[in-house]
Amino acid sequence: MRRRTGPRKSIAYRRAGTVAAVAATLALGPFGAGNAFAFKLFGMTLWGEDDTTDEVSDPVRYTVDLKTDNLDKDLKDSLADTSTLVADKKKPVSGDLGIVIKARDDRDRLIATLYEKARYGAVVTITIDGTNLDALPPNPTFSRAKPVAVTISIDPGPVFKLGKVSLLGDAASRDAAQYGLVPGGDAGSLTILKAGDKIVADFKNEGHPLVKLTKRDVVADHATRTVDVSLRVDSGPVAPFGNVGVTGQKSVDPNFIKTYARINEGRPYSPDELKKASDRLRKLGVFSSVTIREADKLAPDGSIPMTIEVSEGKQRYFGVGAQYSTIDGIGLQGYWGHRNLTGRADSLRIEGSVSRIGESTDVGQLDYSAGVTYVRPATFYPSATFTAGLKMQSLHPDAYDANTVTASAGLAYELSDQDTVSAGGEVSYEQDSTDAYGDQNYLTVAIPLEYVRDTRDNKLDPTEGYRASISAKPSYEAMGGTVFSSFEGSISGYQGIGANNNVVFAGKLSLGSLIGANNVEDIPATRRFYAGGGGSVRGYAYQEISPYNSKGDALGGSAYATASFEARVKITDTIGIVPFIDVGSVTDSTFPDFSDLRIGAGVGVRYATPFGPIRLDVAVPLKKYPDGTAYGIYAGIGQSF
Repeated sequence: MRRRTGPRKSIAYRRAGTVAAVAATLALGPFGAGNAFAFKLFGMTLWGEDDTTDEVSDPVRYTVDLKTDNLDKDLKDSLADTSTLVADKKKPVSGDLGIVIKARDDRDRLIATLYEKARYGAVVTITIDGTNLDALPPNPTFSRAKPVAVTISIDPGPVFKLGKVSLLGDAASRDAAQYGLVPGGDAGSLTILKAGDKIVADFKNEGHPLVKLTKRDVVADHATRTVDVSLRVDSGPVAPFGNVGVTGQKSVDPNFIKTYARINEGRPYSPDELKKASDRLRKLGVFSSVTIREADKLAPDGSIPMTIEVSEGKQRYFGVGAQYSTIDGIGLQGYWGHRNLTGRADSLRIEGSVSRIGESTDVGQLDYSAGVTYVRPATFYPSATFTAGLKMQSLHPDAYDANTVTASAGLAYELSDQDTVSAGGEVSYEQDSTDAYGDQNYLTVAIPLEYVRDTRDNKLDPTEGYRASISAKPSYEAMGGTVFSSFEGSISGYQGIGANNNVVFAGKLSLGSLIGANNVEDIPATRRFYAGGGGSVRGYAYQEISPYNSKGDALGGSAYATASFEARVKITDTIGIVPFIDVGSVTDSTFPDFSDLRIGAGVGVRYATPFGPIRLDVAVPLKKYPDGTAYGIYAGIGQSF
């Protein structure tokens, strides 16, 4: 018996919901996990011993007085940030000599910071227990009656400017000004170091793999308060990539590694190509480290040999997850995977899930999913990836009940670092039941096609760039003889403002249309369009936005349009606030006509972690359905889009 018994009753009890999720992934060797002594979550040790706790023998505590009252704020802050004596003042050192060693290191660090600020006449004086650092005996002894007093006095001296600038050797024809070296300009040590590094980098980008900075003379004239700089560069010859070797691999085929890296012998040497090759290999997930090294001399044929050094990580892994929602009850997930099934970094992943536990007492109304996915990189071409999968689902959202089995296979081809096209085939059998159309069976053959352009600077938390996609899915439903196609497009953009991107404006627009069927009931329920929930219009329940008939039964739409706008405001390095507004419309027309526009608005909190921000959003519908959701609370990992 279906649980929907009257108009809109399917959403009457979904007026609010809270979602929380916990997931874990473990990498295993052939015989299981190794020893684990502690468990941490977001930097907090929840149980076990924290092996990062600082332990010192013969602990000696100290106080530190950094005298910077005569300095400007910028220099004062830089010196305070540089000093390890200041940063570690609450931590004991090991023995009396430990204070001396730390003070000597601190003096070098402070002088280096002063040189960065072009203060070449600076003097840093450190006293320990009243005695100058340089006057202490080799093995000093300090009283333990109280913390040892450390005083740091700084005479910054004048600011120096650049004097004579000379570029020598193969760099003689270059303009020093383009590297920031201008007589009378900034003479900070970082400016000089960066100039030399930039000259070397420019020669490398021009195909000179053996370029070297052979001379860097910096002479300070205290009488004129100027610094003369001489930089000599030996560019070496232009050379193409030569033979590529592979070391460190165990079970991954070295020929595959060379092929997938795409460092092609005979092509011009390019540091950018080496970085791309390294990034490609890391993204496979098979290697714990990847380093590409150049030979220190050319081969007899004039090419530069390369060596790819890899270290393989754990190849088998499994994960478990769980979530709870007052809307959908409890959900459980699990998966197992192998990252290198046949020695070519091809992966196999088996996963399953069950959800809505507690939301329904009927086990037949729970949501089930199970699937297996195989991914093989460098199929036919180094830049082509083959994917095949089999997935079975039993789904029971408010709009329909559906049991599906889907087999798919496809090939994705990287046109460039930012552009990917994909095509494939898909066969799906579906049994579904809706209040509006009753029980239906479908057998659908489809050809998914997609183009994606992605220029985002960070996939988990972008601050600039955009991601655009357009897809088409020509389909033939064999049981009813229906030919139809779905077309969808989406673009999301990001723009940070401020020195540290403290505010990021983000927007997303998505459109979709179903073309070809005479009636929407001729199309499987899972292929019709719906909106609402954390992935589209927050404030509404999952798939709540849909055309309805006069009885209040959700029909699913033939077209949709959704848009989201966020201002991601960073409050601290780890905490952010995100006001947002979402807009969506799903209609039974062939193209979006916005006849029923639904708007949700709210605010979210973000907590930054190494694996992406943790997200918690609260939203309300500004145009609520009768007996529909009054508000929604959504949690997840990663930005909403």
